[in-house]
Amino acid sequence: MAYAIARLKKLKRGNISGSASHTARERETPNADPTQKNIRFIGSLAPEERLEDLVLAKIGDSEQKRKIRTDAVYCVELLLSASPSYFRPDCPTQAGYYEPQKLDNWLEATHQWLADEYGNRIVRAELHLDEATPHIHAYFVPLDDQGQLRCNHFFDGRQKIQQFQDSYYQTMRLIGLERGIKGSRAKHQDIKDFYRIVEEGRDLEVDELSAEHLLAKAADRDRANQRKEEMEATAKALSLENDQLRRRIEQLEQDNQSIKKVTEWSTDLALDDVAWELGLWRKGNEWVGGNHIINIDASQFTDFSNGSSLGGNSAIDLVKHVNQCNQTTAIAWLGERFGEVGAKRAAIAHAQKVTALIIQTQPAPQFTPPVEDKANWSGVEHYLTQKRGIPSDCVQMLHNQGLVYADSKANVVFVMRDLNGKTKGAFLEGTANKFSGYELGTVRRDSWFYFTLGKKPSEQTSTVVLSFSPIDAISVAMLEYQVKGIPETIPLPIYEGSTPVETG
Repeated sequence: MAYAIARLKKLKRGNISGSASHTARERETPNADPTQKNIRFIGSLAPEERLEDLVLAKIGDSEQKRKIRTDAVYCVELLLSASPSYFRPDCPTQAGYYEPQKLDNWLEATHQWLADEYGNRIVRAELHLDEATPHIHAYFVPLDDQGQLRCNHFFDGRQKIQQFQDSYYQTMRLIGLERGIKGSRAKHQDIKDFYRIVEEGRDLEVDELSAEHLLAKAADRDRANQRKEEMEATAKALSLENDQLRRRIEQLEQDNQSIKKVTEWSTDLALDDVAWELGLWRKGNEWVGGNHIINIDASQFTDFSNGSSLGGNSAIDLVKHVNQCNQTTAIAWLGERFGEVGAKRAAIAHAQKVTALIIQTQPAPQFTPPVEDKANWSGVEHYLTQKRGIPSDCVQMLHNQGLVYADSKANVVFVMRDLNGKTKGAFLEGTANKFSGYELGTVRRDSWFYFTLGKKPSEQTSTVVLSFSPIDAISVAMLEYQVKGIPETIPLPIYEGSTPVETG
């Protein structure tokens, strides 16, 4: 069974010359037969015509009104081939040999597919016959229908890559080629196993390895034959390990996608892109139009028109400023120009910046303890000593320390402090009803109701008693006191509503 092979590699501007010199055989290529001639069937045969010049000429003036990002993909190298068993069904391991009619059928079908799918955006295509298996290198300039350089429009994400491979297969099936396993997450771990992978029909997923290097390695037939018996003998033993690794890879990919989404969603839209959509145009280092003279520096912008220096630090700020609209209208405009995902990114980034500014500049509200009502203390004291059975001298000690008192509603107020003694909250318990709970504003993560018997906490090794009620904490301390007296190690009762704390 023979399979269609479709791969791609994205090239930034600095990578174009290196790729061209390799595919045009302008430098020595291992495993390539110099007696075989390669055929350039799209593009000029003039040796002085550089691939980089072709790409830049195709982009032409389409991007002159919009700055090309430094990390932009200028062109995409497409590698198109088929299983060795297609070109030489009777002897698939005989590298360099092919049946002429099979080659002609495949070349004609591939040439037609390139024309139908990409048209004149293919600036060069070459048929290589000097290596193990015939293959084509085609260079595609990713201009969208509006003439903008947008590689992600064609090859962004796994789904679009599969659509690219599906498209090639739909043409190749007409000449008898099959498609690899669709949706497989298999990756090439070693290029030397290329032929085996092709013959087994595993999905030839797009990766960042050099496709040319893949074929060069595959040409090393002696090494492949030497490894064949060893691989077959260990295949069953590796099956379970491969399944485990595959599941682990799937989990890591999911984690990576989650991290990628968090990163993407926390990143604002590029202000240059927003300025372009707003109808401004670049003049030197500034964006002008509509009486605006705007300088953009990364995530900051400043408008120097009319002698002012207004500015902001987000895409939403820029839209509000130029369109003279409110935030709701600005988000709606971004949704229309950049889609729902783009508008959400801008809104989240804007909210993060506003939140950070508030946290940096605005003081956080501090806890205010309930106001003490001394007139209600006698009733609270009676409740604690008579109904809850706490010794009177203990209640009086806590009251004298300001840790327990009565409020205007005759609630028992248990003062909660951090371990430095700063009041950060209070727990209230009703004496005439079943009400109990925290006073609003209590910092529950960093405050507790606690007290000591005898020495200060800093002067002793303390035992922490955790409980769900301040009264329970007091009761445990009193029980310890009545049984043992005041020991060398003093219990340190703590009431804490959520996170256990140990000291000692």
